[in-house]
Amino acid sequence: MNEAINDTSSRAPSPLPEITKVPTLWTFIGLIGGLGLGLLMVMRAPGALAPLLAVAEPVGDMWLRALRATIIPLVVSLLFMGVVQTVAAARAGAMARRALGWFYLILAGGSAMAGFLVPTLLALIPSPPGAIEALRASIAAADAKAAGPLPGVGDFVASFVPANVFAAAANDQILPLLLFTAIFAVAAARLANRQRESLLTFFEAVGGATLVVVGWILWVAPAGVFALSFAVAAHTGAAAIGALAHYVLIVTLTGTVMFLSAYPIAVLFGRQPLGAFARAVIPAQALALSTQSSLASLPAMLGACRQLGIRDRAAEFTLPLAVALFRGTGPAMNFAVALYLAHWLGVPVDGWHMVAGFAVASVMSFGAVSLPGAISLVTSCGPIALAMGVPVGPLALLVAVEVLPDLMRTLGNVTLDVAVTAVIDAMPGLDEEKASE
Repeated sequence: MNEAINDTSSRAPSPLPEITKVPTLWTFIGLIGGLGLGLLMVMRAPGALAPLLAVAEPVGDMWLRALRATIIPLVVSLLFMGVVQTVAAARAGAMARRALGWFYLILAGGSAMAGFLVPTLLALIPSPPGAIEALRASIAAADAKAAGPLPGVGDFVASFVPANVFAAAANDQILPLLLFTAIFAVAAARLANRQRESLLTFFEAVGGATLVVVGWILWVAPAGVFALSFAVAAHTGAAAIGALAHYVLIVTLTGTVMFLSAYPIAVLFGRQPLGAFARAVIPAQALALSTQSSLASLPAMLGACRQLGIRDRAAEFTLPLAVALFRGTGPAMNFAVALYLAHWLGVPVDGWHMVAGFAVASVMSFGAVSLPGAISLVTSCGPIALAMGVPVGPLALLVAVEVLPDLMRTLGNVTLDVAVTAVIDAMPGLDEEKASE
């Protein structure tokens, strides 16, 4: 199996370039400063708002357009690389296929759970009175791309196949674009080694260069978010603060459900005592909260597996694979973001668009990499929203508060990584597979 993994014909994509560090704290300060100044001007000097908005709105819109321009090339390149990496891993042996099966089962299950949970939470925990309505009016006026009429079943199914993939990309038709990219990546895996490597190198270069551009755009996020939040506060008053807090609550609760699901998975399928599992993962969870990185938590996760008696063979194979391919909380929380945006903007989501959101949320995690939460928010949630016909403009404002849900993302991912490793170790046939190598 090690030979299959190390074979250059099925190599994993090379490391992506180091990107400019996202100024998370300054972005959050920009959000607070913009909201605060907007509220202050509304209360103290409403007559002076017009000239300030004449500057702030174009600045915020320009930054938002720059961010949106990177979504399609980044998503396509990362998805291509993720599919190639997944196909290569599936060829590595039975243990890899079992791990991938469990990964996708949890990812799809989390996405389905969010589709039911988020509307329920929105009904049980409504947003502050007037907050959503005020923000909806403000953002709808600024976002030129309004949702069109919902297509029928036939049109929806037919839209899966793009007549022109470049036109689909230009028109933000994300579902057919992703379907074409995934099929194209699987087809590339069947090419001769030289041709496959050429395509993979091309998409690695596109993804790497686009990530560098995204890093530059997010480096000026404090200014962009300040301008956007100032304009929103000027139009909506204090409603913006309540709506953002409500968003953080709903998305974090969705992630909490995924985090808690790791415990019954470890107990029921990994055959681990609940108390022992809970104690063993505490060091990895502490490191996850302090670093907000699954990769940085890998040594602590390996230590947790040893403490639980999980065989080194299972842990040393499954955990690195999980860190590379598995974002356990990703589909659920990303789908929750898209559903909240639809609620926020008053975009009706019928059953077919829910299915589209579920499908994109379930597969986009395989195109995700270990990136700062702000970048992951754009690359993962943007395609889901576009597939559901929801404008992605408000994502730029949510970048500033992603640091809070991102803590739950990393905490849940690390705990689920250890739980799935326990499941793989408990499955029969591990020793037989080792003997057959």
